[in-house]
Amino acid sequence: MERRGEKERKTRETAIRVTVNLDGKGDYQIKTPIPFFNHMLELFGRHSLMDIKVEASGDVEVDYHHTVEDVGITLGEAISQALGGREGVSRYGEATVPMDEALVSVAVDLGGRPYLVINLFGRGEGGPDRYSAKAGEFDLNLLEIFFSAIAQKLSANLHVNLHYGSDPHHIAEAAFKAFARSMMEATRINPRIQGVLSTKGII
Repeated sequence: MERRGEKERKTRETAIRVTVNLDGKGDYQIKTPIPFFNHMLELFGRHSLMDIKVEASGDVEVDYHHTVEDVGITLGEAISQALGGREGVSRYGEATVPMDEALVSVAVDLGGRPYLVINLFGRGEGGPDRYSAKAGEFDLNLLEIFFSAIAQKLSANLHVNLHYGSDPHHIAEAAFKAFARSMMEATRINPRIQGVLSTKGII
């Protein structure tokens, strides 16, 4: 049985609809009013091998914050729904991905304890300052907002770390690809796991 999730979020600021199939082929349909964010979400779908569909509108005339955060919230909820009780799930995933001069590592634990550690900007040799890094008009400080929303709604412990890099676009792309590959590993069903992978017996 395919593991699917579907969630909607409507506020005075945004309208978001997300569908996810964890056992897909990496197909994606992404439509938000933020072109660079679309590109990052497409990377996530393709490299996680999840089938994802994201439809979003929001008050981008104010700024991109609300839309980016609410997509993160809704995507996290949809993936969590698709995971169900997390029985048989590998739980942990890790990936290190290069993108030209940039190298980013992501580690995730789907163990029910939401926490985010993110060090993408202002560290690493030549790393750009977190408050000035942009890809076109997209403020890359918003990546922390997105990953924080994902971690909270997915109940995941998520670590995103830049080893080195200088081009903000390359850093962001490596981060999304590494996140995708770590999630592909963490959400995988392992037939040797009975119930959930925890000594507590629950997640």
